[in-house]
Amino acid sequence: MLLSFSAALSVAFIYNQIIKFRRCFMKSKTLNSENTVFYRKLLSLVLPIAFQQFMLAAVSASDALMLGFVNQDSLSAVSLAGQITFVFNLFMGGLTMGTSILAAQYYGKNDMNSIEKIFAYVTKVSFLISSAFFLISFFAPEMLMRIFTQEPQLIAGGVVYLRLVAVSYIFTGISQIYLCILKNTGFAVKSMVIGSTSVIINIFFNAALIFGLYLFPEMGIAGAALATSISKFIELIWAFAESLRKKHARLHLRLCFSANKQLVKDYWRYSLPMLSDYLVWGVGFTMYSVIMGHLGNDAVAANSIANIVKNLIVSFCTGLANGGGIIVGNELGMGNLQQAKKYGGILWKMAVISGIISGLLLVAISPLIIHVTVLSPQATDYLKWMLLFCACYMIAKSINMMTIAGVFPAGGDSKFGLICDTVTMWAFAVPAGFLAAFYFQLPVVIVFLIINLDEVVKVPAAILHYKKYGWLKNITREETILVIE
Repeated sequence: MLLSFSAALSVAFIYNQIIKFRRCFMKSKTLNSENTVFYRKLLSLVLPIAFQQFMLAAVSASDALMLGFVNQDSLSAVSLAGQITFVFNLFMGGLTMGTSILAAQYYGKNDMNSIEKIFAYVTKVSFLISSAFFLISFFAPEMLMRIFTQEPQLIAGGVVYLRLVAVSYIFTGISQIYLCILKNTGFAVKSMVIGSTSVIINIFFNAALIFGLYLFPEMGIAGAALATSISKFIELIWAFAESLRKKHARLHLRLCFSANKQLVKDYWRYSLPMLSDYLVWGVGFTMYSVIMGHLGNDAVAANSIANIVKNLIVSFCTGLANGGGIIVGNELGMGNLQQAKKYGGILWKMAVISGIISGLLLVAISPLIIHVTVLSPQATDYLKWMLLFCACYMIAKSINMMTIAGVFPAGGDSKFGLICDTVTMWAFAVPAGFLAAFYFQLPVVIVFLIINLDEVVKVPAAILHYKKYGWLKNITREETILVIE
């Protein structure tokens, strides 16, 4: 029920945001045709990307929330085991962000040849990383679970989940690169359709295999993991088939073994800081789960629900940042630096508005979430305060996403996020959280507040760095160009 409430309200929120932006920008008589083209292009990217982000958050929610109706231990076990998937997604996030930086600019330049070379190389790297995650999750799941908790029932449930979900890492590692290329080469809607359909399939099999609906066996935690693997396999097959169509970038196996040295060098130049940033941020975020995991089952359950709801609500902000970054990257690739600067200014203001509305929406739906969540009284009390804290920092989250994860990387400025997250998380939030939890033994909700202050702390630095305009760069190189018709 929580998933249904959150899904309906979040989709309505995204739709209303699109309508408001259309009314404000598309129908205004003061807008010139150039701005109109920008807003139309932005909306064509934001809506599918935001919806896809929402659906990705929804599938994580469905695993935990459906198991929550089984019992609280199942919810907590899958939430903690899901931290391995979270870390895996950090690697995928770093690889796809690096791919987007180059693909967006080369697409703006109409250089499909270079895009296909990047596509092949990154797929090879992604396959190697996903294989490593598969091996450790399949053969050493208990060791991984002991990082997050010492409670035997949670470890046992997590082991079952990790062994079955492990194969999905290989499927995801390849399909996410396909979807990233689609999104950056004019097929964002198709990327959304494939990714979102995969999520719907996942949710269907979640319900069928967890509860034993129709002719399916009742598998509980194992069913949630199996559902993920099935859906990711379907996603991979569909993405591959889509790439074979006319005017699409294709994966050429020969290019996987004969990479262009200059493009590879450029890729790692911009991707390595992004990948490092994702890992610095993600491992820090995982430390938050370690902290909460040692504060008891009630703290784990409440923290799990709060993060699920936050990820659902923030999907529009994510879509705005990703879509805006693609447009800015296109302009920079064409050499239109002043136009990119202008668009960056518009996007920054839109991020503030989006953050405010997201926070208000989270406050508005909090009573519904608390009412329908099946938690103990103590966990419910924790959740009430956690949702309020999440709503208060939504503006900061939106601004940071637009700048650090959107506009800056579009121009190849990928080092700032690494520096910023390293300082705010590892010099402030993580040590402060450990001290608050285990030395001062502060209440659970205060610990949660402290470990979520990192987004607020880095806002001034993000704004100051934006104003320096060091991200206004064309990073493409001259290649043999395959013109996009």
